Amino acid sequence: MDSDRIDQILGQWHQASPALDVSSLAVVGRILRMARLLERQRETLLAPHGLSVWSFDVLATLRRQPPPHQLTPTELYGALMLSSGAMTNRIDRLESDGLVERHRESMDRRSVLVRLTAKGAQRVEAVLPQILGRERELLEEATTAEERALLAALLRRQLLALESGGKG
Repeated sequence: MDSDRIDQILGQWHQASPALDVSSLAVVGRILRMARLLERQRETLLAPHGLSVWSFDVLATLRRQPPPHQLTPTELYGALMLSSGAMTNRIDRLESDGLVERHRESMDRRSVLVRLTAKGAQRVEAVLPQILGRERELLEEATTAEERALLAALLRRQLLALESGGKG
């Protein structure tokens, strides 16, 4: 089997500190490296559409909601795991680009909804098939359908353990 960058790092740690248990890097290091590489892939596909990874995440989160594709800012930042300040800044930028709009609830004028505009929906719908297709190709190049199903199950289990505070 071919070596990757993580194998090199593991070897370097073994040389530098043989008593140190770096076995978790074999998994965590690869997950982190893959996340960075996949994010770069997305950035490349999103740039021609005038989107970034963060803007696409906001728009896609709204698009997958039932019509009229809206959430409160609190629901949005919870879904995206952001602070309220970061979410406000992102909503402002997307609103200035005409991709989302703020709506006041008729019953409670203090309550605001962030709604995907037709332009925002078109942007997501134009790029989403490209992203999903490219990511599917990348996975299919290296794994079988059975391996992908097993990998998804193992990653789900690990993610659930991490989300529950690692007591899993």
